[in-house]
Amino acid sequence: MIIDQLRDQRVVVVTQESFYYGLTDEELVHVHNYNFDHPDAFHTELLLSCMQNLKCGKAVDIPNYNFKTYKSVPNARKVNPSDVIILEGILVFHDSRLRDLMNMKIFVDTDADVRLTRRIHRDTIDKGRDLKAVLEQFSKFVKPAFEDFILPTKKYADVIIPRGGDNDVAIDLIVQHIRTKLGQHDLRKIHPNLYVIQTTYQIRGMHTIIRDAATATHDFIFYADRLIRLVVEHGLGHLPFQEKQVITPTGSVYTGVEFSKRLCGISVIRSGESMENALRACCKGIKIGKILIHREGDNGQQLIYQNLPKDIANRHVLLLDPILGTGNSAVQAISLLLKKGVQEANIIFLNLISAPQGVHVVCKRFPRMKIVTSEIESGLNDDFRVVPGMGEFGDRYFGTDEYQSSTPFFCDDKNRVRLL
Repeated sequence: MIIDQLRDQRVVVVTQESFYYGLTDEELVHVHNYNFDHPDAFHTELLLSCMQNLKCGKAVDIPNYNFKTYKSVPNARKVNPSDVIILEGILVFHDSRLRDLMNMKIFVDTDADVRLTRRIHRDTIDKGRDLKAVLEQFSKFVKPAFEDFILPTKKYADVIIPRGGDNDVAIDLIVQHIRTKLGQHDLRKIHPNLYVIQTTYQIRGMHTIIRDAATATHDFIFYADRLIRLVVEHGLGHLPFQEKQVITPTGSVYTGVEFSKRLCGISVIRSGESMENALRACCKGIKIGKILIHREGDNGQQLIYQNLPKDIANRHVLLLDPILGTGNSAVQAISLLLKKGVQEANIIFLNLISAPQGVHVVCKRFPRMKIVTSEIESGLNDDFRVVPGMGEFGDRYFGTDEYQSSTPFFCDDKNRVRLL
C-alpha cells in the first residue's frame, strides 16, 4: 500500500529473507530442526553492506534464497539506488547497525492467530511444506523466537501499526511523512532559499531524455522546453500577490489573487536564452534583458555585455540560466543586478539543474534571493562540469557548436562587444 501511494517515486523493496544462509549437507539432513527464526540464520553482514551501499547511492547485487532447496543463489538480482528503500523482515530491528541506517522504523502489530494463519498458508502453498511440519516448526521455533527476539524489538519502532495493511489512516500518515522527507533535500535544510520542484515520473522521464547523449536535437528541445516551463511556473509562484475580486460570467464574485506586474526576465547568454520562450508563454509581453559573461577557466568570468530594462531597479527579476555549476557566473550576474538597484529579495534564479557547489556559493553570498531548480546534481568533475549533467546545454539546444544568439552583437578587432 505504501508503494502504491508512492507511485511517482522510485521505490525498492529489500527482504531480509533473501539473506538466509544456505544450509550445508549436514544441516539439510536435519532441516526440520533448523531454526529459521533465529538471528544467526541470516547473513547480517552482507545485508548490512548492501543497505549501506544503497543508502550511499550505489547499486547492489541481492542474493535469492530458494525455500525448497534451502540454498542461496548469490548476486541473483541487481537493485539500483532509489528515492525510498523499504527493508522488510522479522528481525530487521535486531541489529543496532541496521537500525542506525533507518530513517523510519515501522512495527506491524498483528494478532497471533492471524500470524499463524498466514504462516500456514505461505509455508504449505508457497514453500510446499506439509501442515504437520509447519505446526511443529511453529511450536518449536517460531513462537519462542518471536517472544525472545522479535517482540522485544518493538520498543525500537518509531511507528506501531495495528491491523497492518487494513489501517488506512496509519498508511496515509506514513506516506505523508515520507513525502515530506523527500521534499526536504539536504541542501534545503542548509539553504532555505533553495527550492527544488517535487519530482514525478514525468519529470524524471524528461530528465532521462535530455540527459541522454544520443537524444536528437529536436527531442532535446521539446523536452527541455517542457521542463523549463515547469521551472518558470514554479518560480512565478514565489512572486508577491494581493487579493483581487472578479465577477464571473454567472454574475458571482470570485475572490482570487493578482500577481506583481512589475516583472522582467534576464537571460545569461546564451544558454539562458533557451528559457525565454517559456517565460514569454507564461508572462505575455514581459521585458527580457541580457547578460553575457565570458568564461575563461573556472574563476575567469568577465562581464562583457549587458542590456537591461532601464527601470529594472523597480522590478522583480527572474534570472535565467539552465545550469548552475560553480556559481561564479551567477554571482557576477546577480552582483550586476544589485549594482543596478535591484533588491536582492526581488531576484529569483531559475535553472534546470544545480551542482551543490554552486548552490552553496550563491546561497551563501545572497541569502535573500531564491533559487528554483528541478534537480540537484552529484557535483562537479575535474573540469568543473556538472555531473551527471546534460552536456553543453546551449550547444545541444541550439543544435550547433557555433554561437547563435538572438542578441544582435559582434566583436571588433579589439575583442570589444558592439551592438549590430
